[in-house]
Amino acid sequence: MCGIVGVVGHTNVNLDLYDALTMLQHRGQDAAGIMTCHDGRIAQQKANGLVRDVFRSSHMQRLVGKYGIGHVRYPTAGNSGPALAQPFYVNSPYGIGLAHNGNLTNTEEVKEHIYKTDLRHVNTDSDSEVLLNVFAHELQKLNKLQPSPDDIFTAISRVHERVRGGYAVVALIADYGIVAFRDPNGIRPLVIGHRKSSAGKSFMIASESCAFSSSGYQLLRDVAPGEAIFITKDAEFYSKQCAEAPRLRPCIFEHVYFARPDSIMDGVSVYKSRLRQGERLAAKIVRERPDHDIHVVIPIPDSSRVAGQMVAQNLGVKFREGLVKNRYIGRTFIMPGQQQRKKSVRQKLNAIDLEFKGKNVLLVDDSIVRGTTCQQIIQMAREAGAAKVYFASASPAVKFPNVYGIDMPSATELIAHGRSEEDVRKEIGADWLIYQDIDDLVAASHDGNPNIEEFESAVFTGEYITDDVDQDYLDKLAAARNDSAMSNKNLQSSQEDALIGIHNESSDSSM
Repeated sequence: MCGIVGVVGHTNVNLDLYDALTMLQHRGQDAAGIMTCHDGRIAQQKANGLVRDVFRSSHMQRLVGKYGIGHVRYPTAGNSGPALAQPFYVNSPYGIGLAHNGNLTNTEEVKEHIYKTDLRHVNTDSDSEVLLNVFAHELQKLNKLQPSPDDIFTAISRVHERVRGGYAVVALIADYGIVAFRDPNGIRPLVIGHRKSSAGKSFMIASESCAFSSSGYQLLRDVAPGEAIFITKDAEFYSKQCAEAPRLRPCIFEHVYFARPDSIMDGVSVYKSRLRQGERLAAKIVRERPDHDIHVVIPIPDSSRVAGQMVAQNLGVKFREGLVKNRYIGRTFIMPGQQQRKKSVRQKLNAIDLEFKGKNVLLVDDSIVRGTTCQQIIQMAREAGAAKVYFASASPAVKFPNVYGIDMPSATELIAHGRSEEDVRKEIGADWLIYQDIDDLVAASHDGNPNIEEFESAVFTGEYITDDVDQDYLDKLAAARNDSAMSNKNLQSSQEDALIGIHNESSDSSM
């Protein structure tokens, strides 16, 4: 999962981009990048690390321009390294930079076509670079010295025809403006914000609406599935539907885990969807254990806190913050290597013993992926003196990998894959385990916007909404995503970066 942002304003937009990326930091902690344009010249800064570490005052002074794009990243296929930090850039035609959130499911096919037919070179194994080259080639085929909005929309229509998967994109065209588009299923989120001032109207396009408030932008609307947006360098706004049969089928795991609760996506308040998750989870607990002996509900911070509050309220039991989070440890299911994940859980959370001692505790989490985190936390609860430890997941069992931009592990590394609920309970060491039902999870989000006809829920159901995901594809994905493969790829990436001299300083340049 990644975070993207594009801004067109009437003064330098570097600080707006920086602030937006800071607000989107939860979507990726591996790398960050900003690209701006001034008088047709592009400047960029990108490197591995958090936003606050990648950008210094000297970089911000150089990143001038009234329009630009930004990106925060975590490795979608396990790879890391400065060479994979975004935005990516090609100089022909015009000079184009691109930042992408999502994952293409036909990357290898398109990559081969780019090389053999488009005669373009792709320098990394990133599908974002593939997407950039497809867009650049389709623009170049139009053979226009000065592309019109309709020319840009024609190129994006052809991109939709060539690529499949989940993708939300912002791109910068030197001396022209900002482009944004979203896949025909609207799997990955993309929203538009605007800000009025005496100088005129400014626009921001970002992964989540939470990016808007820090710079005074207001949510205008979502980018529709298949829609393309073009905002000129003078802040003229154009939009067009560029897909043949768009359908809104957003990823429901955004509401479960990734998105910030203060964001609104496709008309759905993430906060309210999590409230409804808690209500429905509590109702299931009452159905299954009307005479439950739960003394206290404790959420596993942070994304389960809202659902946990509603579970406690609807059960009529105490809600307590029994786990203290270290905010400087990243998301553990993203971290490579089982031993590192186990160590990180202990570094990330500490138990407040008095909230556990002698009590029957219901721990509430947003989901169970590998099971590493909840297993460790259950053990922590017992060490803190809990009499019994129950565990509730605000989402159903995660049994299948995500192929549309969330770097979940291979199926064999998912604790619920091929296991019964009782098997999972024993594996994590809980006295009782309860999962949210898929119908209740979907209803919790659907109630926020009844116009959404379907949610992308393949991690729970195994039903992928694009027609190109078969067992062969999943087997290849598993080979790329298992822990040993990820470790080898990261080592290879580090070696390659060293060989070609890519360091943070190399990104500190203008194009």
